[in-house]
Amino acid sequence: MSPARTRAWQQLAELATAALKQSLQSLSDAPVLTPLSVANCHFDFSKQRVDDRIVDSLIRLCEELDLDGQRTAMLQGGVVNLSERRAALHTALRGGAGNIDPSITADVAQVRQRMINLATAIRSGDWRGFTNKPISDVVHIGIGGSHLGPELVVTALNQFAAHSPRVHFAANVDAHELDTVLRPLNPETTLFIIASKTFTTLETRINAESARSWFLERTCSQSAIARHFVAVTTNTEAAAEFGLPVENLFPLWDWVGGRYSLWSAIGIPIMIALGPDAFDALLRGARTMDKHFANTEPRQNIPLISALLATWNYNFLGATSLAVLCYDERLALLPDYLQQLEMESNGKSVTQSGEPVSTHTMPILWGGTGTRGQHAYHQLLHQGTRAFSADFIVVRSCDHEFPEHHDWLKANALAQSQAMALGFEPPEDEPHRAVPGNRPSTTIILEDLTPESLGALLAAYEHKVFCQGAIWNINSFDQWGVELGKALAQPIFKALSGQADRRQDAATQRLIDRLT
Repeated sequence: MSPARTRAWQQLAELATAALKQSLQSLSDAPVLTPLSVANCHFDFSKQRVDDRIVDSLIRLCEELDLDGQRTAMLQGGVVNLSERRAALHTALRGGAGNIDPSITADVAQVRQRMINLATAIRSGDWRGFTNKPISDVVHIGIGGSHLGPELVVTALNQFAAHSPRVHFAANVDAHELDTVLRPLNPETTLFIIASKTFTTLETRINAESARSWFLERTCSQSAIARHFVAVTTNTEAAAEFGLPVENLFPLWDWVGGRYSLWSAIGIPIMIALGPDAFDALLRGARTMDKHFANTEPRQNIPLISALLATWNYNFLGATSLAVLCYDERLALLPDYLQQLEMESNGKSVTQSGEPVSTHTMPILWGGTGTRGQHAYHQLLHQGTRAFSADFIVVRSCDHEFPEHHDWLKANALAQSQAMALGFEPPEDEPHRAVPGNRPSTTIILEDLTPESLGALLAAYEHKVFCQGAIWNINSFDQWGVELGKALAQPIFKALSGQADRRQDAATQRLIDRLT
């Protein structure tokens, strides 16, 4: 059902006219949404442009669209990915919040134990390379959902990575990245993880083949591959052709989407870097958020409220982007991760039934770390002409010996959200200093940056994405638009390498001629 046809949507459109004339300060002085906390993640919505009537109408919108029923279907393994006729049961990877098929639970537990065995053997030095040396470096080769989550978690939680091998990541088909990773490594002490559900993803396949060539050129031992390469895939035939024995393969299931897969065997580099206990804590934090999402009433439900506020900002207040502003350098990769999670999930223009959407869907998500961004794009945020919303993410405590730095970091985060909300009215003769304010934002405070709090934070964003897709009546679990560029690249590659005579459209052909 199109949300625009609901009575609540029409009421929200009427309320938006008045809300745009009301100052955010008058709303934030007596916020209608109380701060909410789950697993040491504290969500403050007091700087959002909503009052009781708006929140009530947003909740009625959920009721008219049966969002509760859609949530239940997703959590219990219903076919919610209609275009691919699949479930989206990533919550089962961390314990589940619905009635999960026992066979699925058993499969997940079996694979998890194999992950633990591998990570423990590598971390302890029991896993030996072909010259009987322990593994000192692990190279994870993947892209997109097979890459962004593990790299984010390993980078963000690096303080938990003591006494573990160094973990590196290679994703881009641009060989400068792979070359930079491989150059200082010793093949005798390096383990490669190839992460690709199909084992055919172009970037991963090319990088994996180059890594294998690099390894064989230096070892001259085909049999040594079994001690230095493992894979996460469903394509066992392709993996066998690559030279991998079946015991080195970790499965994925078709009900796990790539951008929801860090909780699966895709997370092996996380377990190797941080240890099985830390990985379990990551799952525990996500599971706590799953249960909160499944069982909490609407006004207290963090992912649901986050999605409703995003819908209000995007569809009624005209916000054209979401700025994710992380006031912790360890979370520098979070905007990249969320770009895929939110924009690949909900960057759609067709409904579940194949009709054109009647409303705007996901806008641009972007961001970075504070205070770097304050000396770059924050000027646009404060005095630019485009409407936006923002998520400020702050960690209350620090894990270093410079507390003054951390107090300044937190002070800047609060000051920036304050300036965006309240603005500044200068003297009449200095109009260039005016800051209009009234920019909505949510502040998310993590008590500490731990595996558990990070797991809860990422799960909250996952469920927010699902709720937004349900509201917009789109499929948050496919990505057909990504496939077109991949298909078009094949004949262009052949033309660039002189393997084909096929002519392209005139503009593309001119560029091919320039590049050859």
